Amino acid sequence: MSPVNPWTAPLASGPVTASVRLPGSKSMTARALVLSALADGPSRIVRPLRARDTTMMAAGLGALGVRVDTSSDEEWPVEPGPLRGPATVHVGQAGTVMRFGPPLAALAEGTVTFDGDPQARRRPLRPVVDALGALGVTIEASPTGGLPITVHGTGLVEGGEAVIDASGSSQFVSALLLSAPRFTKGLVLRHEGPPVPSAPHLRMTTHMLRAAGATVDESVPDVWTVEPGPLRGREWVIEPDLSGAAPFFAAAMVTGGAITLAGWPQRSWQPVERLAELLTAMGAEVSFEGGFTVRGTGALHGLDADLSEVGELTPVLAALAALADGPSRLRGVAHIRSHETDRVAALAHELAAAGATVTEHPDGLDITPGRLRPVTFRTYDDHRMAHAAAVIGLAVEGTTLDDVACTAKTLPEFPELWADLVHSRS
Repeated sequence: MSPVNPWTAPLASGPVTASVRLPGSKSMTARALVLSALADGPSRIVRPLRARDTTMMAAGLGALGVRVDTSSDEEWPVEPGPLRGPATVHVGQAGTVMRFGPPLAALAEGTVTFDGDPQARRRPLRPVVDALGALGVTIEASPTGGLPITVHGTGLVEGGEAVIDASGSSQFVSALLLSAPRFTKGLVLRHEGPPVPSAPHLRMTTHMLRAAGATVDESVPDVWTVEPGPLRGREWVIEPDLSGAAPFFAAAMVTGGAITLAGWPQRSWQPVERLAELLTAMGAEVSFEGGFTVRGTGALHGLDADLSEVGELTPVLAALAALADGPSRLRGVAHIRSHETDRVAALAHELAAAGATVTEHPDGLDITPGRLRPVTFRTYDDHRMAHAAAVIGLAVEGTTLDDVACTAKTLPEFPELWADLVHSRS
């Protein structure tokens, strides 16, 4: 758990205009680590994200016998080795570690135990546990099916067919697909239930599997087929993190400035088009010349949008909605109730305390702006809640966060980077 670190969000006194270079995508870094651990040769992960989630993933792989050298910020060499236990993996709050790890551990020889922060014990894991059990893996889990769990690996997973309800998180599907090429029979995975959220993250998983040499068929809706076969060691160049960039883009919109995300690739595996649509609808101008640039226009509009594919953006978009010139409806995000905290309930409570009128729905929020007042914004040990509070603080002097240390989950330097940006560019 992060140490408590109260922080006063800096107020912007003018347009925030800058070019920022942000660390790599958490999602891409996590997937590259797993695929490298399962490869038939060494890999290099270039410009990875160094943060609590990703270093815990690297440490978890190390406990299983994979050599990951995280001494450099520029690249992490990965040397795969025979996966083995006994081992204990601490996941912190990282959904990627607690979900991607057990299928990998099932391929190890020996027992592997997973546990994490108290909040992690409340996060759903049963769909992965049940699917592995259906594939013949022996797992001891808590009565809820979540952490702590112990995987009794035998060195192989036969694979075959499994059915899963992944309506709570696309990570349930990605977790099984990433290890599936090493299953003896591969995997045919079928989703049954409400729609799977965060589809772009699933596309990232299948794109990266193919880039590593796997054969993946996703032509049938809600069915993924992964053929058994080797994965190649390779160089993974990690894109800047799009979700981590969202509060910086929001700073441009709130202050009428311009933020350019430097180092943005011409082709991305992240949902860049959807983010551009949403920010444009709220009044921004977006361009991709010389990077990914968002400009504030002096107008900040309300938004009516289904965010089911980009739920990670909800906190920042909700903060923008509280500062907009009209009401917003953010929907399709019931799944973010089971993230680091219940983000729907947390946003409803904190934005209402700050002066917005908020109606909470099972799958989202109605937000009507009001005269906002400075409050101590609770972050619930959730980095995305901290980002939302920082955006509010740009326009509401005296906004404080009860804990900014939680931003170390994905961007340890966030407080300094944010303050430098606002103070030096406004």
